[in-house]
Amino acid sequence: MDGESFKKGLKDGIPIGLGYFAVAFTFGIVAVSGGLSTWQAVLISLTNLTSAGQFAGLEIIASAGSYWEMALTQLIINLRYCLMSFSLSQKMQRDVPGAHRYLVAFGITDEIFGVSASQPGKISPFYNYGAMCAAIPGWTLGTLAGAVSGSLLPAFMVSALSVAIYGMFLAVIIPAAKKERAVLGVVLGAMAVSSLFEVVPVLKKVSSGFVIIITTVLVAGAAAYFCPVEEKEDTDGA
Repeated sequence: MDGESFKKGLKDGIPIGLGYFAVAFTFGIVAVSGGLSTWQAVLISLTNLTSAGQFAGLEIIASAGSYWEMALTQLIINLRYCLMSFSLSQKMQRDVPGAHRYLVAFGITDEIFGVSASQPGKISPFYNYGAMCAAIPGWTLGTLAGAVSGSLLPAFMVSALSVAIYGMFLAVIIPAAKKERAVLGVVLGAMAVSSLFEVVPVLKKVSSGFVIIITTVLVAGAAAYFCPVEEKEDTDGA
């Protein structure tokens, strides 16, 4: 076990876990108010780890949607995690077994991917395990707290908690954007492309899940073409 990498991941994951607690609190409130029991809401958060997917799933459950509708919605919304997993797999040491790669892929979220991708050089799967050990309990316990006591909070506080995840994600990307102009270009490019989907009438009809995927592929592809990262010779077999 790579203890140092685990400790570093755990340290970097604590702010993520705290941010997740606030957002998941809102999910717990919405889930219980939508008819789910407390344990059902907690189980969803423990096994899914996707805020957009879970909120979308609640809407389908509330409207008595079909399994096919649920499956297709989750596929579209969460397909970006597949792209993130591919990317992060290339950043891992070459001798990392497939079992570790699958476990890391299970714990991929936007924020965990952000802190992992920003690490210099190759990363150990134990870095991700450390981040997951802070983030997953934060998301799950936040759901539990929201499901149990969320009804006691005023509406304005619930609304404030729901935007906490955006501030947390800004805290992940801003330091990296300050250090690397390429990262700053990716951020600005993603903002520009996603804005087009909000203002152009034809593009506004595209679902939010596909918007994320299209934006990711276009901007990341352009960055890889115009700002390629030179591969260093791997001399240690890692």
